[in-house]
Amino acid sequence: MNVMLANDDGFDAPGLGALQAALQGLATLWVVAPDHEHSAMSHAFTLHKPLRATPRGERAWAVSGTPADCVYLGLHGLLPVRPDLVISGINRGGNLGNDVFYSGTVAGAMEAVLQGVSAVSISLDKRASDTLLHWDTAAAVARQVVERALAERLSGRVLLNVNVPNQPGVGGLRVTHLGQHRYSVRVDERTDPWGRAYYWLGGEHRDFGEDPGSDGAAVEAGFASITPLAPDLTSREWLTTIQGWFHAE
Repeated sequence: MNVMLANDDGFDAPGLGALQAALQGLATLWVVAPDHEHSAMSHAFTLHKPLRATPRGERAWAVSGTPADCVYLGLHGLLPVRPDLVISGINRGGNLGNDVFYSGTVAGAMEAVLQGVSAVSISLDKRASDTLLHWDTAAAVARQVVERALAERLSGRVLLNVNVPNQPGVGGLRVTHLGQHRYSVRVDERTDPWGRAYYWLGGEHRDFGEDPGSDGAAVEAGFASITPLAPDLTSREWLTTIQGWFHAE
């Protein structure tokens, strides 16, 4: 078995190191990760400048690009074999609910799915006030999920988005749907020394709403959440309705 690892926190991030250590002996590991942090880059792709891939040991490269770049380059340019699974993480911070639309971690896994390779994204739900990060908890969950994904030959049309609470151990694993991750709204306007306005965006975590079957609810209850995601964003409940709008003309 061959497994490729990527992330959005950068090649030297502790989460990636914890993931590598946890998966030793399970498969042949290949690492293709950004050379610096690319958090909240979503599915950005580098098309207008060259990428550089710097070898960082055996079967490992640091790439001057985004998580999606890394996965695409790894699959089609760097690895001599097609991996059985791509894993993106372990991210420093949760990717729950609507976070998946902003997440570079999830985008790395989704790029694998777009290329026909099954994938797992895994994140440690660290909050701003947390001073101790339980990478070992997330790594143990990652090992458990990856073992099962390889054994069951997870479809190349789906990724498993895994989120782990930042605590010593978990109460178990729950299969969940995406919920709502709600943040306070912040647009912080400031002025530079030349009198021009500039802005900082992004508020703090508020809550996950009241949805007991969601990924956020599972993590808040002390469980690791596993949410299957696919690239088809079609709203099927609206297909017939919108067809009716135009058939009626």
